[in-house]
Amino acid sequence: MTGEPRIRPIRAADDPAVAPLIREVMTEFGAVGCGYSIEDPEVDAMSAAYRPPRAAFFVVEEAGRVLGCGGMGPLAGAAGDVCELRKMYFRAALRGCGLGSALLEVILEAARTAGYRQCYLETLERMEQARALYARHGFRVLDEPMGDTGHGSCNHWMLKDL
Repeated sequence: MTGEPRIRPIRAADDPAVAPLIREVMTEFGAVGCGYSIEDPEVDAMSAAYRPPRAAFFVVEEAGRVLGCGGMGPLAGAAGDVCELRKMYFRAALRGCGLGSALLEVILEAARTAGYRQCYLETLERMEQARALYARHGFRVLDEPMGDTGHGSCNHWMLKDL
């Protein structure tokens, strides 16, 4: 990496970079097709889909390039104090550099500020690095999914008390 990566809230100008990043990483992990968030209509306009105060989305930027992203919003079909960690993805070059932990902390703080008491996420068994990151940050494994995310192809569910 060159320069200093920084985490900041998403802007509309980031949407054209964020959508291909999400699609690239999901494709890398075989998360393509019905039941995966790659099919969500919001992918092409993430800045519009995550508006405060109940939602937030961030990018990791380095030298003007978006290399990672992630956010949170209310978990559909769940209690109002439960949010969902959504679309947290990093290009391969950024993984393992500590920025995932930094971004996750920013997202969790935004969730606390928004009044959420729990944060839920769905991922895949094969996304081992991501699952380890979430476990290090206090997420515990659930036996079944919560809420109604529409992502029935995910096979690993976790929850954290905020």
